[in-house]
Amino acid sequence: MNIKIRLAFQFMLVVAGILLFFAGLVFYFTYTSHRDKFRSTLLNRAKNTAIIMVSRQQIDTALLKNIHESTFESQNQEIMITDTNFKTLYTYNTEFLTTVKLPAILKPESYGFFTMAGKDGIFYRFQYKQTPTIIFFLAFDNSRNIFLHEFRQILFWGILFSLWLSALTSYFLSRRAFMPVMEIIKNVKDINSSSLSKRLDEGKRKDELEMLAMTFNEMLADLEVAFKNQEDFVSNASHELRTPLSVLIVESDYLLGQDRTPEEYKAHISDLVIDMKKLNIQLNSLLELAQINSSNTLPLQNVRIDEIIFESILQVKNRFKGRKIIPKIQYPENENDLLIHGNAGMLTIALKNLIENACKFSDNEVNIEVALTDEFIKLNISDTGIGIPSAELEIIYKPFTRASNAKFKSGFGIGLSLVARILEVHEAILETVSTENEGTRFEILFKRLTLTKQ
Repeated sequence: MNIKIRLAFQFMLVVAGILLFFAGLVFYFTYTSHRDKFRSTLLNRAKNTAIIMVSRQQIDTALLKNIHESTFESQNQEIMITDTNFKTLYTYNTEFLTTVKLPAILKPESYGFFTMAGKDGIFYRFQYKQTPTIIFFLAFDNSRNIFLHEFRQILFWGILFSLWLSALTSYFLSRRAFMPVMEIIKNVKDINSSSLSKRLDEGKRKDELEMLAMTFNEMLADLEVAFKNQEDFVSNASHELRTPLSVLIVESDYLLGQDRTPEEYKAHISDLVIDMKKLNIQLNSLLELAQINSSNTLPLQNVRIDEIIFESILQVKNRFKGRKIIPKIQYPENENDLLIHGNAGMLTIALKNLIENACKFSDNEVNIEVALTDEFIKLNISDTGIGIPSAELEIIYKPFTRASNAKFKSGFGIGLSLVARILEVHEAILETVSTENEGTRFEILFKRLTLTKQ
């Protein structure tokens, strides 16, 4: 049973419960209303009978019989008049009214109603010749029973028709309500690993189904990024690792091809070690790029930008020993003004790559300047090296892309793409200013995170 039919069935059950409840209430109040009217008629007949008897010196049974036969419209009426000891003074058409049953019916009140054998009855006390006397009326309200029978039929067929109508209406409404869901299912079936760029219609982005489409689109965006990163990593790894691995295999085959002197073995093994170190650096760069691409949400915390800079300089100096790397930091009165919200490890990788590039493509000192503005912490890393051709400033941040004048320097073209991705995740602004043969300046703007000094 699909959801549409199940909802229609559940709605029909709810409607059926409501209809039966209100039908029961209507029938009950209709029944009690007719019963009370009939009992009121019985009470009036009992009073009139008492008045007639009081006005007479003795009970005129013939007169009472004529009155009862001509004026009372109910069927199978029974009348009995007794004293308080249930001695019969007058009877008419008695069948169920017997002196044996009367004590159980009688109550202390002046009058009261009862039911016997499906008939409505009343007892009424009055004084006849200074003697307490009781009139018992018992009659069958045929008109009420006919009306209630017809009324039951009307309610029965009315409920059946209402249930049929509610079933059709609920199924139509559920189909209409689920049309957007069916549309979503249809569109989702058209989406696969090769068409993750497709998106669901989000409408006005107000109701729950449109929110579901929005959530699904967000998931599709994440999947698209994940698949794109996977494809990029596989493509980059296969492209960049195939050549060095092939070189290592060829060199190893060449080394094993014939016996050589220890000096030759040592020389070839030294070359292999150098090639493997380069491959290791290249592989680590690929893994770092894949890591940052695979997660748009890094664990972030409040970190000091000056500490990131000093850690990056320390790591670079281990490679470029003796190189002058000069940090110029504008320290504010409140030390918290140097705080940014970021990931210390990833930021260190980004700054280390920029400083290494400055050291690699310049023989002079590298300057690092930090200044504060109202909204940003401004970081400049500059060198006086070979620079970057102006036409290539837009492409240097693409993976495995290098400036045309940097071919003679070792590298894989991954560092700047990794820097750009890390700064993008940190919502930092990166600008590159470079003049060929004069130098390059990387300008980074971090949003300030100002905290109250404790």
